[in-house]
Order: sequence, then C-alpha cells, then structure tokens
Amino acid sequence: MAKTKTQFVCSNCGNVSQRYMGRCPNCGAWGTLVEEVQQPEKVDRKSRVNLEGQVAKVEKLDEVNIEETPRVLTDSDEFNRVLGGGIVPGSLVLIGGDPGIGKSTLLLQISGELSNHGQRVLYVSGEESASQIKLRAERLGVRGDAEFYLYPETDMALIRKAIDEAKPDFVVIDSIQTMQQPDIQSAIGSVAQIRETTAELLQIAKTNGITIFIVGHVTKEGAIAGPKILEHMVDTVLYFEGDNQRSYRLLRATKNRFGSTNELGVFEMVHEGLQEVTNPSQMFLEERLEHASGSAVVVALEGTRPILVEVQALVTPTVFGNAQRTASGIDRNRISVLMAVLEKRAGLLMQNEDAYVRAAGGVKLDEPAIDLALAVAIASSYRDKETRVGDAFVGEIGLTGEVRRVPRMLDRILEAQKLGFKRIFVPVKAIDASQEQALDTIEVVGVKTLSEALGKALD
Repeated sequence: MAKTKTQFVCSNCGNVSQRYMGRCPNCGAWGTLVEEVQQPEKVDRKSRVNLEGQVAKVEKLDEVNIEETPRVLTDSDEFNRVLGGGIVPGSLVLIGGDPGIGKSTLLLQISGELSNHGQRVLYVSGEESASQIKLRAERLGVRGDAEFYLYPETDMALIRKAIDEAKPDFVVIDSIQTMQQPDIQSAIGSVAQIRETTAELLQIAKTNGITIFIVGHVTKEGAIAGPKILEHMVDTVLYFEGDNQRSYRLLRATKNRFGSTNELGVFEMVHEGLQEVTNPSQMFLEERLEHASGSAVVVALEGTRPILVEVQALVTPTVFGNAQRTASGIDRNRISVLMAVLEKRAGLLMQNEDAYVRAAGGVKLDEPAIDLALAVAIASSYRDKETRVGDAFVGEIGLTGEVRRVPRMLDRILEAQKLGFKRIFVPVKAIDASQEQALDTIEVVGVKTLSEALGKALD
C-alpha cells in the first residue's frame, strides 16, 4: 500500500509547499498554509464532454459556428446593468459578500423571476434544507412555478447527475465552500475541494450553455475565501457590499468578461426582500442639511450612470504633534494632496488642521472628478461658511491649482438639473454652446482655478 503523502497549500494564492512554513513563500501571507492529502495525478485525463456525450474538437476560426444567443433579462434593471446588460447564457458568475448581506436572497429572487419567464432553474443549496428555502421564498414572495427546482445537496457527483436529469437553463450553487468532490480526500471548503468543484462547474457551464451562479463566502479581509484561481476561472465576479446597520446594498463587478466593471447596482433590504433603487442620487442626498458648512455635492460616474453624492468634511485644529487625515469612502492620499494644493494655491493654512472627510451613504468615490467638491467642502469647513443647497461641483484639480475637464460632462449636468440643482461648477469650456441649449433650469458656472471656484462658491 502506497504511503500517504501530504502537502501544504496556501489558501490565498494556491502555492504548494512540501513542508509547513508560517509564511507563504509566494504571496507572503502569514498563517495561510493548509495541510492536504496529496492526490495521485491521473494519466488518463478526460476531454471536455457535454451532458449529451459530445466531445470538443479542433476547429478553424473561420469555420466556428457562431450562434447569436441574446442576453437573458431579469426583472431587476440594477442586476442587469451590473452584468453588462443581462445574463450571458453559458457563463459562470461568482457572487461574494459578507455573511447576512443578502447574497442568497438576491439569487433566490432572481431565480424566481427567471422561472416566471419560462426559464428552468435548479437551486442547489448546501446550507439550507428544501423546507427552509421554501419558507424564505414565501416571505420574499417568490412563486415556485413548475420550472423552479430545489436540490439540497453537497456531493458534486449527485449534483451533476441532477443537472443531467433536470436539464436546467440556470443553476445556483449556494455556496461553493460547502460543495465537495467525493474523489478528493481533503476537507470540505479546502483549497483542493473549491478548485476541483469550480473546475467541474466551469466544464458544465461551457459545454452545455448553462448559466451557473456561485455564492462565495469572504474572508475577514473582504476577499472571497479559497484560492485566488477561483476568481480567474469564472467569467464574472460580483461583490455584494453594505453595512448590516443600514438597509442599502451595493452590487459591484470586479471582473466581467462580457461588460464593464465600473457599473453599480443599488438595492434596499426590506422585510419583503431586496428592492432596487432606481434613483440612488435622491437616496444619497435625502438627509442632507440645508445650512451646514463642510458639505458639497459631486456628480460622480459609476459606470454609465451619473450619481449625485454628498461629500462631507470636518476641519479642526490639531491637538497632536502631526495633523491627521482621515477619510471614509475616499482615498486618504487624495485628501492630503488637495489640502496641500489648498494651502499653496488658495492661501489656506492647513498644516495644523485635522481633516475628517467622508462620502455620505457608504458609497466609494475614486474618480478625479470629485476633486473640486472635496476641496470646496474642506474650505467650507475651514472658513465655517456654508455652501448653497442648489450647488454641485465637478472637476479635477491639478497641482498648480487649475480645474481640469472630466469625461461625460453633459450627462453629469443633466442629472444635476433633473434633481433640481440651480448651479453646477465645472471647468471652463467643459461643454460647448450647442450642448448648453439642452440646459434650461441650471446655471453652468465655468471656473479656471481653484481660487476662482472658492471665491464664487463661498461668497
């Protein structure tokens, strides 16, 4: 009988070591090496075969038959937007998020919508029984039509057999960390189990045109648990973000082979489940105080959607040796650069001031167009002068204090006009005369420098 061999696999990057080390030699992470039983390598590797037994073959590029398979649309416009315009048949989608954030709720609602449109859905759960899923479906108002199937199972051999028998159009795996390959001797949730299970699901999706949604847990650092190769194997990686203390949830795409990764979907968690927020700008601005200093509104772009977000700043004299720069939802280094420009180009003494800056509503802003609004909010708090409620700001600030243009300026201005803003500060000549004809209720204030913008906004 052959001697059992063990190896140590890094759960962060998948690097294999023959002996245990406290730190992974590849990625440098501490305490990520997990002991696994080394599997003997199989010589007779299987070809890619679909459920009907058809084997993949070598074809010329010009001879490949392209079948136009339109995207499948759900009833949720927010979900369709993040995926790039709908669900691509035969794709493998990974959805990650913190525990209790609403991943299973989202997929259960999407499954119900797909079944209502005549699509056959197989919901595989390794964490809940069929009766528990049924109770949750009734609370969410999800109707179990004839094309919606539940299968509480974790064995991948049985799951593949169930897919072969049911022949679904969509499969939901909740979650990938609970699935197991019977041939793999490692524990459930180990690197080897996740890697092999995902590889088999990928083969099923690509050879049969079945769209598979995979739920993945995240680590305390916020990354999806398991080997990094998991995110490389799938077509789309979605992150469901939010705070358990708030009802709003944000759905982002960090990888998408069929669309942009800059799209953002906004949902609200209510008792009946997740409801999409069609006007997130109004949501982010509904609690804004009218006569408060240190507040400014920016028109940011999330993918193809302009969103108005309030940025808040609190500037106070420092009580320590070095001034502090604290930011939430905004890059802290950007705050330091803007405060240096304010001191050098606008004459504000900021070196002995603590600055606390945040984006209201829990949204994250990382584009250069937010520079002007941030600078105005910081200067407003420093001078203790309020900004007008009907003012919005868009523009990038250079190190010499100039205000630079940013993309899609007309779309940003139209969004501010739709929400009732009276003035918007933009770079000089950001839009031409023909574009100004579409603006009737908002005044476009062109500014060339940061000092000019502060003089007009805080007069």
